[in-house]
Formats: sequence, C-alpha cells, structure tokens
Amino acid sequence: MKIKQVAIGKTEEEYLKEGIAEYETRIKHYVSFESILVPAIKKTSQMSPAMVKTKEAEKLITFISSSDFVVLLDERGTEMSSVEFANFLGNKFNAGLKTLVFLIGGPFGVDEAIKKRANFIFSVSKLTFSHQMVRLFFAEQIYRALTILKNESYHHE
Repeated sequence: MKIKQVAIGKTEEEYLKEGIAEYETRIKHYVSFESILVPAIKKTSQMSPAMVKTKEAEKLITFISSSDFVVLLDERGTEMSSVEFANFLGNKFNAGLKTLVFLIGGPFGVDEAIKKRANFIFSVSKLTFSHQMVRLFFAEQIYRALTILKNESYHHE
C-alpha cells in the first residue's frame, strides 16, 4: 500500500520543514510514502472563503483516483488514540488497498465536495493548529503508528 499526504499551502518555517523531512524519511523505511504540497490560492482577499475552498477542491481532487481510500483531516472528524490510529492503518494494509490518501485542506477548511469524496474524516485534535504544524504532527503520528504495527519501542503506553 502507498500512503499519500496531500496538503494545501507550503511550509515556511525552517524548523517545521526539518521535522517534517525527518519523519517522512522515517516513514519511508516502512511504506511507500509521498507528500504533495498543493500551492495555495493567490489573492484570496478578493474571494469569499467558499470560493477559496471551491478552488482548492478543484486542485485537491486532481491528486485522488477513484480507487483511493481518502481520509480527510478535519477538527470535526473522529478522534483516535495513537494505538487506535495504528489499528486503523493496519486494517487498511490488510484490506489490500492500493493507495491511502490523507488530505489537509487550507485555512478555511475544505469544500463540501471534498468532504463527500472522503471515505473517512479524522481529527488529529480538537485544538486548532496551523496547517504547517498539522503536517509535522501528522507525519509523526504516521511514523508512530507504523512502529506500533511493527512492535518497535518508539511508542510507550
């Protein structure tokens, strides 16, 4: 199975870039992983939040195929512990999925079309984080889940 993370916007802070790169390298020891950063919409001050979300949806949808299992990261989604998330990933591996896609929307959230396409909506936390930080936190959680599945010592209960 391949894991893709598709996110709107770029990471500007160097310390976040370094952390994300570190965890993405670690993830690749376990599974095929691709991180795609979709450029943010320009001149958003001239658009309504709904219009921005629609334009972002048009970009996001191009990175999803009909056979992909799509997980939308959204603060209103289902929360899981790290072990529950590892079990979720393990179930997807066992189901024989070709590609598991995690979507991270822009600052206004995502368009309803993306929510409808998602097979599952997942919340990293009820707290609100910058999208740059979510990319780091979520990369760490993917790595943590993979180490849990392999019974390695990274995660402690």
